[in-house]
Amino acid sequence: MPHILIIEDDTDINNSTAEYLRRQGCSCSQAFSGTEGRLLWREGGIDLLLVDLMLPGLSGSELIAEIRQSSRTPVIVLSAKTELSDKVELLGLGADDYLTKPYQLEELWARILVQLRHASAAPTGGLLHYRDWELNLDEMTLTAAGQQVNLTSHEFKIIELLTGRPKRVFTKQQIYKAVWQEEYAIEDKTITVHISNIRAKLRPSGTDSYIQTVWGIGFKLTE
Repeated sequence: MPHILIIEDDTDINNSTAEYLRRQGCSCSQAFSGTEGRLLWREGGIDLLLVDLMLPGLSGSELIAEIRQSSRTPVIVLSAKTELSDKVELLGLGADDYLTKPYQLEELWARILVQLRHASAAPTGGLLHYRDWELNLDEMTLTAAGQQVNLTSHEFKIIELLTGRPKRVFTKQQIYKAVWQEEYAIEDKTITVHISNIRAKLRPSGTDSYIQTVWGIGFKLTE
């Protein structure tokens, strides 16, 4: 289920787009200003952004420029501007595609699918952010509140998994299978021990509370 962030100040367009995408099986977050969009983006777990250009608080072009400093997450611009120079400028700034209003939702969905396919085929790497965490996926390092945290490869992969979907609850079985690529034994304490070790390493940075235990289910990141 791709998680799409819609940043559009026109309430009707935002809501109708979100409703359509949810019918296609997407998870949608909605922002109605550039500032609100930036806050939702920083929470992490976004697979693609739909960004209007003329936004209150922070313009779409400013937001895209900021996102591109640390991420290659696909961005599709939605705008009433039709001039070729505007399109060239936005694509040069880092947008992956451009759709002029008014647009057909079916065409938007087709363009989203193209960008998601490109993103899934692209080599992994770059930076991943969640609150005061910064994960360097190429170097497999974590910086928490400005402090370097020394993690084992398995500990880092657990953090990467949780950060990639911060609102999702992962069971111990899901975490083990994703990180170790093996089935999880019901009585195995491996995940519990690893989470405990990760929290201990995060404690000096004051970010150990970011990992929340969901009793009877597993783990997720705090809201």
